[in-house]
Amino acid sequence: MGLNDSSPGAMRNGRGLSDQWADSVVVRPRTTERHITVHKRLVLGFALSILTLIIVTVVAVVLSVRFEECGSGRGRDRAAGEPGARGAGGSARLNGSRGERTGDRGDDEAAQPWRSPRLPGSVRPRHYDLRLAVYMDNFTFSGEVSIELECVNATRFIVLHTDRLEVDQVSVTAEGGAAGRPARPAGGAMRIHRHFPFPANQMYVVVLHRELKPMRVYRLNMSFDAAIEDELLGFFRSSYTLQRERRYLAVTQFSPIHARKAFPCFDEPVYKATFSLTIRHDAQYTSLSNMPVESSSLSDEDGWLTNRFARTPRMSTYYLAWAVCNFTYRETQTDSGVTIRLYARPDAISSGAGDYALQITKRLLGFYQAYFKVQYSLPKLDLLAVPKHPYAAMENWGLSVFVEQKILLDAEVSSSSYQMELTMVVVHEICHQWFGDLVTPVWWEDVWLKEGFAHFFEYVGTDFLFPKWNMEKQRFLTDVLHEVMLLDGLRSSHPISQEVEQATDINRVFDWIAYKKGAALIRMLANVMGQTLFQKGLNDYLLSHMYSNAARDDLWSKLSQAMRSEGRDIDIGEMMDRWTLQMGYPVVTISKDQSEQLTTHNITVSQEHFLYGQEVRSNNSLQWQVPLTVAVGNASTVCSESLIWINNKTETHRIHQMHENTWLLGNINQTGYFRVNYDLQNWKLLIQQLHSSPQIISVGNRAGLIDDAFNLARAGYLPQGVPLQLIGYLPEETSFLPWHAASQALYQLDKLLDRTDEYSLFSDYVLKQVASRYHQMGWPSNGPGHEGNVLQASYQTEELQRELIMLACSFGNKQCHRQAVAYISDWISSNKNRIPPNIRDIVYCTGVSLMDEDVWEFIWMKFHSSNAVSEKKILLEALTCSDNTFLLNRLLNLSLTSDLVPEQDVIDVIVHVGRNPQGRSLAWKYFREKWEVLNARYGEALFMNSKLISGVTEFLNTEKELSELKDFILSSGVGAGPALPRALEIVEGNVRWHRLYRRQFYQWLRKPPSSALG
Repeated sequence: MGLNDSSPGAMRNGRGLSDQWADSVVVRPRTTERHITVHKRLVLGFALSILTLIIVTVVAVVLSVRFEECGSGRGRDRAAGEPGARGAGGSARLNGSRGERTGDRGDDEAAQPWRSPRLPGSVRPRHYDLRLAVYMDNFTFSGEVSIELECVNATRFIVLHTDRLEVDQVSVTAEGGAAGRPARPAGGAMRIHRHFPFPANQMYVVVLHRELKPMRVYRLNMSFDAAIEDELLGFFRSSYTLQRERRYLAVTQFSPIHARKAFPCFDEPVYKATFSLTIRHDAQYTSLSNMPVESSSLSDEDGWLTNRFARTPRMSTYYLAWAVCNFTYRETQTDSGVTIRLYARPDAISSGAGDYALQITKRLLGFYQAYFKVQYSLPKLDLLAVPKHPYAAMENWGLSVFVEQKILLDAEVSSSSYQMELTMVVVHEICHQWFGDLVTPVWWEDVWLKEGFAHFFEYVGTDFLFPKWNMEKQRFLTDVLHEVMLLDGLRSSHPISQEVEQATDINRVFDWIAYKKGAALIRMLANVMGQTLFQKGLNDYLLSHMYSNAARDDLWSKLSQAMRSEGRDIDIGEMMDRWTLQMGYPVVTISKDQSEQLTTHNITVSQEHFLYGQEVRSNNSLQWQVPLTVAVGNASTVCSESLIWINNKTETHRIHQMHENTWLLGNINQTGYFRVNYDLQNWKLLIQQLHSSPQIISVGNRAGLIDDAFNLARAGYLPQGVPLQLIGYLPEETSFLPWHAASQALYQLDKLLDRTDEYSLFSDYVLKQVASRYHQMGWPSNGPGHEGNVLQASYQTEELQRELIMLACSFGNKQCHRQAVAYISDWISSNKNRIPPNIRDIVYCTGVSLMDEDVWEFIWMKFHSSNAVSEKKILLEALTCSDNTFLLNRLLNLSLTSDLVPEQDVIDVIVHVGRNPQGRSLAWKYFREKWEVLNARYGEALFMNSKLISGVTEFLNTEKELSELKDFILSSGVGAGPALPRALEIVEGNVRWHRLYRRQFYQWLRKPPSSALG
């Protein structure tokens, strides 16, 4: 950064010239009065000259180089993170410039757009021509990108994103064409003043000598080098073993802000452009991208292969994708001519492990095209199964990437629950080809617009594939609605749409609130609108915004138009803003008006913000527009439901066919995103109904009553005995869903109570409810042709059987333990695994917890020798079930310090050890000791840190553990985002429940179950 005094730039710096003159004055001795007088005249003359020069310079700056002060901040900019700023040589080589004007000292921050966390928007990309050379021998790559730009507002700055790229050469040319017209090759090179990275915002800045003109087209050319990382983001590497040989592959993961790690780009969703990609690599590898290969050539010099891929449609940077691997594939084709291929390890392809996903993808493309009435936009869709990936999958347009265990299925060893999970991941990603790829949220604050829809359609699309699974009306309740309400009932929750400014804020919007609450609100809206109008609104939304971006108001507008087309004047935006811009959800309390004893009664309906902590409910100003469905029933029948809109804190409504012995039921089939509470008399009538004839109440509402009762009691809205008395009907329950809802609530209580002295009171009560149905259902057979046959009509029966076995073994049923031990012993002695796939995870875990160290070593050995990804997953989880703390410590240490446990499974190991009562303190201690290593490895990956933090803390429940958590947050909690405050609130709630409710809870268990409510 040395100042070149002979350069024109140096002569412009008035302060620099003054300093030089002062130096010359100081060092020259003058001995006579005449000399002194001459000296004074010289000083005065030169001072006037300097003053004149300064004035002229200022005028010139104001009139012709208004933003030159940005160049002056070089010293300050470099101090803020610009060590890589290039000197005059780099610019001169490319553009013939005569050096940087480094002397100017203007300090106008407003003219430094790279200091803003968002791109300035003065230029927009129209097309990227990206050329890459990939070196798999040393895991590096080099690239050249040529970006066609449209100037929107006059500017001297081109600001875009780079992260960890070594940028070499930069040039800018004027294309000569106006925006919207073909570019003419008549422009010429633009002189670059300087170019430099600004790492603080992951940006790269090109400063030009003269402004770009609006409505003109320019071309930015950049060359760069980078490493193929080992950290699962950007362009990263992975490996697998085939015939004892380690093989490598490299693949991209750009969402949400990691395209900038692989090439210079405008890495915000709204900057959609088209992409032409060329990849050069060793010919032993295959390269894939979003589009088919357009041309391919083999070099005579080095034998390398160059693949040029067809031009993409307009899309956001984070949906660009490529991979370099030596996988093989299977393919199929849709009726409309779309080629679908599944790429995976050669041994996985030859075994047929990808065939299931390939076939359901073909069916799903047809389903979505029919549902949305919008065709799939690309000529092909590749599914890529990789051994290592930070997420379950990524929906890159035309090249969706999956971690192996979410797409490869071995029918001989995979359970029905594994197949269901895999199915839903594929359904989710294929939905994104419309909601996400085709129509992309404008900004990350509305990420739920794509993730909420994809999560909702997991259940709708799976119902299309397997109608008897009944996912949207049943499993959605327990797996989405009940789960997200646990999180959204915390004061540390947040609105589904939340402001995002910094890049570091983006990760926090990818959480279960965006996915699951988004899905729940969409489901509620679909039920309010009706299926036909809902589909019509979605079709209009997709057609209006295809190849572009949309915000939530765009969706509300199209859905409102659909409603008005049928004469239903509901302002969807006004209704849904309450649900999307406010955190949490209401508890709606329905009470009979006891003042009149007529056949037609009034009910009082009130709403308030549901929160688990009583002390935080004082400021309760939130209100929602609640679509409350209500039904009236008695011992033999339920009257048809009616819809009531609740807009105020408290309202009175008249309900027909109601008398003293009828009960009220709200939120029919739990289509609404809220909890329902009742007066105690109504709870008593509902419980009596469940005990006498549960089938009168629908299966969805039986599950809903269980979930609401347990959570209302936990939050202090109900006495602790109400949910316990309610589940007393479970021995008569024949459906899976209520049992599943009960088991989720009971496992939460189990982790709260499993270290208390009176724990057996609770476990005995649970076993009493389970015993009769468990013995009646028995254990599954494992005859020929039974394995993995989840498509059969008895799916719900299989799931109920599995749920009962899990409850029985978890809570200590002796017969269940004996059966699990017998299965494990038979496997060890015969070396043939005859355990039915659907219950292997339960048997493995139970066997490891009850049996000796040799069994642990046997499972460890099987984990390493198994090639089936689903089997490896449950074997690894079984190792965390041991009661031996030495083995648990060994597993924890091996998971992080060796290659024996896959990198993406490390967090699962730590979390599952923490769920083991014998391992809870070990996992908590290990997490704190290794936090820096874990945060460095997984901190940037969406979900991983929050999954880890919640997994090791959610069941801490003593004052000592709460104090340890507070100390940890104070000392090490930087960089964990919202996960640690949420963890603190959950642990505080656990401690508070013990203080306020544990005694009442155990008191009820000690008294006869036939006692009164509460």
